[in-house]
Amino acid sequence: MIAPPSSPPASDTTLAVEVRQASLIYNPQEAPVHALSDIDLAIRPGEFVSLIGPSGCGKTTLLRVIADLEHITSGSVRVNGVSPHDARLARAYGYVFQAPALFPWRTVLGNVRLPLQIQGRSEADSRRIALEQLARVGLAGFEGKYPWQLSGGMQQRVSIARALSFEPRILMMDEPFGALDEITRDRLNEQLQQLWQRERRTVVFVTHSIAEAVYLSTRIVVMSPRPGRIVRVIDSPLPDTRTLDMRDAPEFVAVAHAVREALADGHHD
Repeated sequence: MIAPPSSPPASDTTLAVEVRQASLIYNPQEAPVHALSDIDLAIRPGEFVSLIGPSGCGKTTLLRVIADLEHITSGSVRVNGVSPHDARLARAYGYVFQAPALFPWRTVLGNVRLPLQIQGRSEADSRRIALEQLARVGLAGFEGKYPWQLSGGMQQRVSIARALSFEPRILMMDEPFGALDEITRDRLNEQLQQLWQRERRTVVFVTHSIAEAVYLSTRIVVMSPRPGRIVRVIDSPLPDTRTLDMRDAPEFVAVAHAVREALADGHHD
């Protein structure tokens, strides 16, 4: 028997994300597909929250709903206290896709500067900020390279730097390391964890990997097969500062086991 999902706190004044009774049905008039069903989720500022579940469970759809890239059929969603649409217009969040989505004709610096240029920032400001963000993700010295000259992991770091370039309060990440080899993925997990430690931005992270979710997250949201529901929210007992060798620790193994059990229970509901 698993515990029900955590209910959102009564007040939404301090929440980074609040989702209440949200459902999404594609093609409701003909051949309806129930993508999300009665989602309740509250994310506090500074949390690192991972969404995990089987393929097709709606975790990316939920992330896209929060980012105003999909629209719910019923329920409500608030991001920093406003609608996802208003949060997007206010540039309250950065979004990192599964693939880096870099422009091949622009240099690394040019790709990171792009959102700043769209905002109308001066050339000097956009260059300074872009260089600072590249340094934060360990790419100082690569600003003159083109995407095709970088490894997959380096390209994804450029995407993260670009998402951080306008100082968003929330970073949304849709399986950003899923296509990378295990060694590169481990290294980027470590760097992302260190980045979160330094800046304490709110992170909403989609993954298929139990180990990745446990290593990175302060809370893990386990979703069921379609229609996507939250079957359990697991608070991590691990210390905020983490190293990769913690994955062999009993506490880490216990959290991973709880996630695995919740995933199995979600299939049986």
